[in-house]
Amino acid sequence: MTKKIRVLVADDHPVFREGLCRFLEEEKDLEVIARPADGVETVRLAKELRPDVAIVDVVMPHLGGIEVAREIKIACPTTAILMLSAYDYESYLLASLQAGVAGYILKSTPISELINSVRLVHAGRAIFDLRGIKKVISYVSVDSESGRGIKRLRRRELEILELASRGMTNKAIGEELGVSQRTVQTHLFNIFRKLEVSSRTEAVFRALREGWLTPDDLS
Repeated sequence: MTKKIRVLVADDHPVFREGLCRFLEEEKDLEVIARPADGVETVRLAKELRPDVAIVDVVMPHLGGIEVAREIKIACPTTAILMLSAYDYESYLLASLQAGVAGYILKSTPISELINSVRLVHAGRAIFDLRGIKKVISYVSVDSESGRGIKRLRRRELEILELASRGMTNKAIGEELGVSQRTVQTHLFNIFRKLEVSSRTEAVFRALREGWLTPDDLS
């Protein structure tokens, strides 16, 4: 029997939270293990239960969703965080990216897409609306101080990062390029080191900011 994906759902609106949990629990491969209503409780339960995926509202009582995401990633680095928001503000999306979330989707997203996003982030894929990514790129200055010291990526590193941005696993990337999975892992390690980031999502975002990738490369 396939192991179910263990999901934590954090939202302070009970009607939305319980409705979402009901839809998730109808899926045979998903299991809701906690449904906290505030940020502090979300972090506590995430540390205790270590969910596979945490769906976190960007606006939460007592501790905001962005800080919740940061704390969860420190305590539970293998938990994929799917940020859920009623807003597509550039500042929220940018802060979510910097916090290391695996995805940022709006509450207006059809429930079928939201449910599938849980599966995708659990599989290691990044889920972001391309329109939101384009807005963030224009929102942040490319020549900001934080990006001036990073090293340019080599052609093969950019190829791997582009494939990673499409949600491909290390194994799939290796098969696509005709190299071993270990080679892909080594390239990703070097990419993270050069760009001074700790996740695929951050690396993709940095490459977008520098103009080495375009939003069209992510589709």
